Amino acid sequence: MNRSASRGLVRTSLALGAALASTVLVTTASAAAPGTAAGAAGAPAAARTVTERGCAVAYFDLGETLVHTADDESTSYRPGVAAYLRALRERHIKVGLITNVPSAWGATDAERAAVLKKEVDASWKGDAPFAWGDFGDRILTPRTEAERKPAPALWERARAGSGGCHLVYQAETAEETDAAASLGFLAYQVGQPSRPAFLPARLIELLAHLPR
Repeated sequence: MNRSASRGLVRTSLALGAALASTVLVTTASAAAPGTAAGAAGAPAAARTVTERGCAVAYFDLGETLVHTADDESTSYRPGVAAYLRALRERHIKVGLITNVPSAWGATDAERAAVLKKEVDASWKGDAPFAWGDFGDRILTPRTEAERKPAPALWERARAGSGGCHLVYQAETAEETDAAASLGFLAYQVGQPSRPAFLPARLIELLAHLPR
């Protein structure tokens, strides 16, 4: 395992340990006063907050992270992606894209995203189309060529618009995951040997419940 992958695995392990610790603490506090309104009312505010649905946004690179372009220039999901996005959707975890496209594609993220969708859809192969609806308006693209990753601008814009949610970033290159991690994202390099293909959906769900 290379040094970047090792650092990513350590960050992931620490987050998982913290999430599990929080879950155990909440379970213990609930058990102390089972089924009583007084117990619920008297629980510490922090514990009550952790038990409520939290907030996390999982951002992805697009090419060779979620989709693959074949030699014939057709585009399709990478293995396991459709099921993984479905698992995140079932857990009410918002997803977004942070992806490099030509800044000349439009004056706004919405305009550039519209061109990106047309490009992907025109070459798409698969039983189901790409799940653009999952990503909503969370498709961040460079406004200038200087904003192209690995420049920090796109991750900084994601953080500024996160509403205080925990932020995850997954991509196929260590250069990008290291840059995202340096800006406070839980970063995960996908497709590495002897590791899950993607950051487990259950971990992101637990991360959402950690205090900010």
